[in-house]
Amino acid sequence: MHIFTAVKFNFSTLIVGMLLAALIGYLIGYFLRKIISQYQIKEAEARKIMIIEEAEQEVQNRFKAAVVEGKEQALVEKEKIEKEVQVKRDELRNQERRIQQQEDDLRHSKEGLLGFEKELSVRMEEAEKTKQSGLSEKLRYETLAEEEMKKLEQISSLTAEQAVEEIKAKVIDLALLDAAKDVKRIEEKAQNNAEEEARKIITMAVQRLASDNVAESTVSVVSLSDDSIKGRIIGREGRNIRALEQATGIDLIIDDTPGAVILSGFDPIRREIARLTLEQLILDGRIHPGKIEEVVAKCQKEIAIQIKKAGEQAVIDLQVDNINPEMVNMLGRLKYRTSYTQNVLEHVKEVARVCGFMAAELGLDVQLAKRAGLLHDIGKSIDRQTDGTHTQLGIDVAKRFNEHKYVVNAIGAHHEDIEPESLYAVLVIAGDTISASRPGARREMLETYVKRMTKLEEIGDSFNGVEKTYAIQAGREVRIVVVPDIASDEDSNILAKSIARRIEKEVTYPGEVKITVIRETRFSEVAH
Repeated sequence: MHIFTAVKFNFSTLIVGMLLAALIGYLIGYFLRKIISQYQIKEAEARKIMIIEEAEQEVQNRFKAAVVEGKEQALVEKEKIEKEVQVKRDELRNQERRIQQQEDDLRHSKEGLLGFEKELSVRMEEAEKTKQSGLSEKLRYETLAEEEMKKLEQISSLTAEQAVEEIKAKVIDLALLDAAKDVKRIEEKAQNNAEEEARKIITMAVQRLASDNVAESTVSVVSLSDDSIKGRIIGREGRNIRALEQATGIDLIIDDTPGAVILSGFDPIRREIARLTLEQLILDGRIHPGKIEEVVAKCQKEIAIQIKKAGEQAVIDLQVDNINPEMVNMLGRLKYRTSYTQNVLEHVKEVARVCGFMAAELGLDVQLAKRAGLLHDIGKSIDRQTDGTHTQLGIDVAKRFNEHKYVVNAIGAHHEDIEPESLYAVLVIAGDTISASRPGARREMLETYVKRMTKLEEIGDSFNGVEKTYAIQAGREVRIVVVPDIASDEDSNILAKSIARRIEKEVTYPGEVKITVIRETRFSEVAH
């Protein structure tokens, strides 16, 4: 019994202890969960604060970045606006210069008109004096005639009518003699004044012409950074160089010259295309026939654009209006054409300016004079593509595009192939001579020049019947004087053709040489 009671008591105690332990465990767990929850809440709040701070920092960073980007964009826009403003300022300055130039031209024209007015006034006064002098002489002759008539009637058996006729004859002879003297004096004075005025106008035109000296040649040189590139340009068994020469029509000279490849050819446009092609191929590094054809086509388009821009710029610089776009493109081709190493585009621009200056001084149409000067060598843009002289080709082009008849005549007359029909043709001849003869415009070795001139004269003198041969216009023309008793007109015609054929075979010269044979017969008698 006691044992049972003791066991029962121990069991109850165990249950109570277990309940207390469970209660204590529950309380401990509850408090632990509460503590953990509070910790998690604090940690969540800390993360919340940190996220908010990071978000605020991110916002601030993005705001700063936006501010910097805005400033950069503002600087770009500012620079763009400043460039536009600068362009506008440059345009305004150019307009101001053109206006100033026009004002100067008007002032010079006004001064010239004032000078002409003064000269006209002086001449009017001289004419009035001459008139008064003539009236006085007339009265004197009438008085003499009356006296002569009285004397004749007194001492001669002549009738009054016969005496009048004799006196009239004497008076007329005296008047004609005096008039001839006056006419001769006036002609001499007019000729002297004309020469002086012409020298003044040409001198003024030359002084106002300010152009750089231009000299070019028939070869171009492409620089190489490394001589090993020459092998790649030549290619396996020379296929690259053959492809390049075939695509451009230009000869490539690759020799022992260090760091250079020479491009040789008489067509400057093809030579420029070849130069650009070779430079781009070297820069790209891929050199093979397919790439060569691609780059050549690309460079041809670039040169075509440059030609168009050069022609348009020449027209704009000279302020010449209403030129056909095809003729503008032909003018641009002259940028790559030379004559005696002188750039032809710069040459025609110089001639146009000189013609404009002289036309302004003479009171002619300045625009028409500039137009004639600008287009006088237009035939040189196509003379290597078709048969004919550049003057005849220029005439054909000008007629095709309905240019003014004075412009057409000036093109044909500037080398005296045809007779000048207007003052504009004479101005173009003078302007062409001024531009070609100014220092540094054309460059040629003196020794070569002398040899060519001597050779031309030797060829002419070697033919039978030739009295003397003259090479003129820097070898552009050869004039041959023949003995009329030895060479007939038919022989002279054959002689000109024979000399031309021989010059073509034996002499190297740019452009063309005109052969003129002169046969003259004079008969004179002396009257005793």
